[in-house]
Amino acid sequence: MTAEEGYPRVAEFPRQFARTKRFSLGTVRNVTISPDGARVLFVRTGGGADRVGRLWLREGGGERLLADPRALAADSSAPTQEEADRKERARDLTTGVTGYAVDDAAELVVFCLGADLWAVRTTGGEPFRVQTAGPVADPRPSPDGRLIAYVTGGALHVVGTDGGGERRLTPPGTDEVTYGLTDYVSAESMGRTRGYWWAPDASALLVARVDTTAVQRRWLCDPANPTRAPRVLRYPAAGSANAEVCLRVLRLEGGSGSEVDWERAAFEYVVDADWDAHGPLITVQSRDQRTVRTLAVDPGTGASRILAEQRDEPWVELLQGAYRRTASGALVTPHESEDTRRLRVGEEVVTPPGLQVTEVLGVEGEEVLFNASEEPTERHVWVWSPTTGCVRVSDGPGIHSAHARGGTTVLDSLTEDGRQVTVLGDGPAAGAITSFVEEPSVLPRPAYLTLGERQLRSALFLPSWYEPGAPDAPALPVLLDPYSGPGMQLVTRARTWGSCVSQWFAEQGYAVLVTDGRGTPGRGPAWEKEIWGDQFTPVLEDQIDALKAAARTRPWMDMSRVGIRGWSFSGALAVAAVLRHPDVFHAAVAGAPAVDPRLYDTHWKERFLGHPDEHPEHYDRCSLALDAHLLRRPLLLVHGTADDNVAFAHSLRMSAALLEAGREHSVLPLSGQSHIVSDEVTAMRQLTTQLVFLDKALRP
Repeated sequence: MTAEEGYPRVAEFPRQFARTKRFSLGTVRNVTISPDGARVLFVRTGGGADRVGRLWLREGGGERLLADPRALAADSSAPTQEEADRKERARDLTTGVTGYAVDDAAELVVFCLGADLWAVRTTGGEPFRVQTAGPVADPRPSPDGRLIAYVTGGALHVVGTDGGGERRLTPPGTDEVTYGLTDYVSAESMGRTRGYWWAPDASALLVARVDTTAVQRRWLCDPANPTRAPRVLRYPAAGSANAEVCLRVLRLEGGSGSEVDWERAAFEYVVDADWDAHGPLITVQSRDQRTVRTLAVDPGTGASRILAEQRDEPWVELLQGAYRRTASGALVTPHESEDTRRLRVGEEVVTPPGLQVTEVLGVEGEEVLFNASEEPTERHVWVWSPTTGCVRVSDGPGIHSAHARGGTTVLDSLTEDGRQVTVLGDGPAAGAITSFVEEPSVLPRPAYLTLGERQLRSALFLPSWYEPGAPDAPALPVLLDPYSGPGMQLVTRARTWGSCVSQWFAEQGYAVLVTDGRGTPGRGPAWEKEIWGDQFTPVLEDQIDALKAAARTRPWMDMSRVGIRGWSFSGALAVAAVLRHPDVFHAAVAGAPAVDPRLYDTHWKERFLGHPDEHPEHYDRCSLALDAHLLRRPLLLVHGTADDNVAFAHSLRMSAALLEAGREHSVLPLSGQSHIVSDEVTAMRQLTTQLVFLDKALRP
């Protein structure tokens, strides 16, 4: 039986996958709740074929469209480069309203359309354009809703909501120096996407000054359009200079403000910042990433004092959303032991051993909302308060997240049945928020496994038409489809776009195995940090151990025909697999493979390998071009020519080394595409091209 006979909609999948932008169109995103819990703001496109984001309001149990770009006389020009960079870092493939910010009351909402500033009030009225001094990036209203701050030309401005009182608060920006924006490595590798923060009383702002004078330049060009000028990207590669980030308190009235003082030479990374009722709060990290400090800042003098310090070898893992204070001033920070990452509030560790905290979702009053795992394949929402302790909010297998404010919780649950967004509370707002996501034409059918001595969490996907052990059932070639790198889990009890892709490959007649090994989150600090100094050897050991353990009881898995595919880190893992273990792996597809660690950014790569001047052997061990002469198996390199994360140079250098060694290989350049493939035809065809390549290699 063919895949099409057993599952007629399989052929539709590549086009649907590309058209829906990996099933992201129509999802409920960017949720904000009003202080009283009565109103819920969110962004959602019109459906699985619609890329235009619209701003919505849920109130009293009903949904109301606040801003539809297609109905507005909006400028259709491209967004500023700063806004385009923000979307790239967020992996956002939509247009229209892609992000927004609100005042404290959640009554004024501001957003960009093209390069213009727009606003709308949740209390009523039509969206209105606000005149500005230039193209706008990252607009944010003051807490009282009277002013709007924004960045234009690399400088921070404020303007009244009526368009009056326009003024520039900082010196003009230059090609090297900007105010109010983040820098590349903070956004890409630390998760800090902002560059300024309002004081609660709207009297001042905490503003980042970013100087990239010493940062290496890269030039991104489109080889298919040689007349188009290249774009300069300030990219701090491992071992090179980072951007210099300073912070300054700027007062709107009565003075120029003060420079924030901390040991910048020793702590050059600004991990996070905030300004709450207790004053400005910043978190900084040393270049070797072994020390993190959270500092309280005196807004009058800029002086800082240490509130908390974390130290760890070989690095301190940053906890997203932490480094905030409760209403009483208790600081929320991570607390690590070898086996567990727990949550500390003030001086007290408040979560039990074994509960792996993965993210702080919010702080309201004395309550802390957070994500945590008791079992690596699930992630649940928990809330801690001094009176109730830790209480789990979500229920049922899946990956759950949430927003909470004013007695209302918006629970975002990704389960094996898809995504559901539910409003929990006592008021009329309770209920479900409608999702417009298309149902995938291929639905995942994983068998969840725990394999080998290290209890490796794995998922095995088989063709829907295949009956293991049946007399006429053929042996299946095996395809490993992992990520197995830092910061991402694929083996979860949730229907993700990745699991849909794995099932699609399975429907073509493969046994597809996905395994999360050492280095992935969810199993404690020691598990994550076993890759220090060598990002490939332990990870490949886990992939091979899981493969052999699965095959021992499944003789229909054909171990003489094993392929591996991956993207980004797992693209490099696929290259390493066929170079270093050709006895196990017989073909590989490597998408955007980071094969040269010296080409990757400082914060991400030095975290796992140290500084290249201090540990050159770590970098040599992970530089796959040095092993090019070992290739004996078919290898396909796939890479976007405009990738600003994993530069196209990675695949070009790998190809050059293979060519020099006389090793045959294939290269598929994706013209004009970045790290996430946005063009519909390209996204569709690169998936089917991978299948053709694997079929030729494993099913000649």
